[in-house]
Amino acid sequence: MEWLGYVIVFGIVIVFMAIAVYNRATEAAEFYVAGRRIPAFWNGMAVAADWMSAASFISMAGALYALGYDGLAYIMGWTGGYVLLALLIAPYLRKFGKFTVPDFIAERYESNFARLVALIIAIIISFTYMVGQVAGVGIIMGRLFGVPFEIGIAIGMVVIIATTVIGGMKSITWTQVAQYIVLITAYLLPVSLLAMQWFGVPLPQFLYGNVLQWITDLETQHGITPHYVEPYAKFTMVQFLALMFVLMAGTAALPHVLMRFFTTPSVRDARLSAGWALFFIAILYLTAPAYAAFSRYVILKDVVGKPIDQLPAWAQKWAEVGLFNVIDKNGDGIIQWAELNIHRDIIVLATPEIAGLSLLVGYFVMAGGLAAALSTADGLLLVIAAAISNDLYAKMINPNAPEKKVVMLGKAAVAVAGVIGGFVAAMKIGFIVQIVAWAFSLATASFFPALVLGIFWKRLNRQGAIAGMVVGLLVTIIYIYLNKTQGFSIAGIQHTASGVFGLIANLIVSYIVTMMTPPPSERVQKLVEDIRYPKKIHEV
Repeated sequence: MEWLGYVIVFGIVIVFMAIAVYNRATEAAEFYVAGRRIPAFWNGMAVAADWMSAASFISMAGALYALGYDGLAYIMGWTGGYVLLALLIAPYLRKFGKFTVPDFIAERYESNFARLVALIIAIIISFTYMVGQVAGVGIIMGRLFGVPFEIGIAIGMVVIIATTVIGGMKSITWTQVAQYIVLITAYLLPVSLLAMQWFGVPLPQFLYGNVLQWITDLETQHGITPHYVEPYAKFTMVQFLALMFVLMAGTAALPHVLMRFFTTPSVRDARLSAGWALFFIAILYLTAPAYAAFSRYVILKDVVGKPIDQLPAWAQKWAEVGLFNVIDKNGDGIIQWAELNIHRDIIVLATPEIAGLSLLVGYFVMAGGLAAALSTADGLLLVIAAAISNDLYAKMINPNAPEKKVVMLGKAAVAVAGVIGGFVAAMKIGFIVQIVAWAFSLATASFFPALVLGIFWKRLNRQGAIAGMVVGLLVTIIYIYLNKTQGFSIAGIQHTASGVFGLIANLIVSYIVTMMTPPPSERVQKLVEDIRYPKKIHEV
């Protein structure tokens, strides 16, 4: 069974690699935007795979497992963000028609310095996000091979770098379509089988309300408070709302997601892509609460209250990787809820084992988690590659550089960024979902105002946009550091929602500096009107 599991996982990875090789690109347009030939349905599926990272696949259900009701801020924020994306940004950037977000920033604000600021911010956001994905790969590879987390990261980075270097956006797009099919099937399988076992109907999304009642009963029996379903037990209401807003705004401004909308044939297809992406994402997001509830119930029923020397086999396997342990605080030899130390990022991967499902189901879930982490890491590495090769080298340093040289530089940037990301992920700086939330805060505080105001406010000029982006980014980074290391907070808002303060600072600074300096040129003001006006909506 174990060898068959390895065949499943690595067979799927080999298929991804084969797709990447078949769709390899050498031209810049294919490497960065897949030749702008991706239909809306398939682009929506690729966007969903690009989006549903290790944070969504691996860590979100774990966050819901640990946070209960309060974890819903992640689901509502990340889902709602696609509404903002479809309404406020994606169609207009596609009509603009370049390769990257820094391309738009440079053209809209008539400044290569604005491009430099934007590409640095894009690299910071994408690198932060990528660290979370690499951590997810490390967890999966570590469990798969029974090796330490750090060795798991090294194995995973080889696969990630290879799939990105081979063919850029063209190969990534079709690889991500395959990865979505694998990851959504793998995600639905365990909880659907459990729902079938317990209720006779394979629809966990509609049945986990019953399980929540069972959890409450067991928590009462074991004296566990506050209950799993109680709101604002882990977050204050202010933190809940701030986190939800930051995740929404950050979603609409993430460079690697926005880059995908440059690949469609038209503006209309960009809008349709966002709609399809929301549909494909909702399938997973509606299932995550069921995952968390099912896992929590089984652990409360089968682990809590049992002798420590009778730990189930799945717990012992995860203990070997260093992601599960029990500390007998009162020395009674019985497992108490407070004595369990389960790394929340293993909940989805361990659910098949926790629930006693076939070992092969567990391996298939690992393959799905690997697909989720790979698909997003590929997209993030491409943003970093585009920022360095297209935005910095080809647009600023050497505008006459041959296309092949630009593409080769992009591939080299992928390799370097991937290796550095692996080293940072090995430091275990936070849970995956926390690291990813930092990336969303950074995007909210820097790009969101520059993009939305750049599309809807003609008066915003380069001085205001640059000052706003820099101040917003710095305020967010400083707040993350002070809250995480010093415990400093304003209104109880945690580091995961720090982008709220960066956004406020960005808006204030952008407005003040813009009103104190000359307006943009007539050409730019006309460009803003043209981007927003739908008279050429079918234009390629």
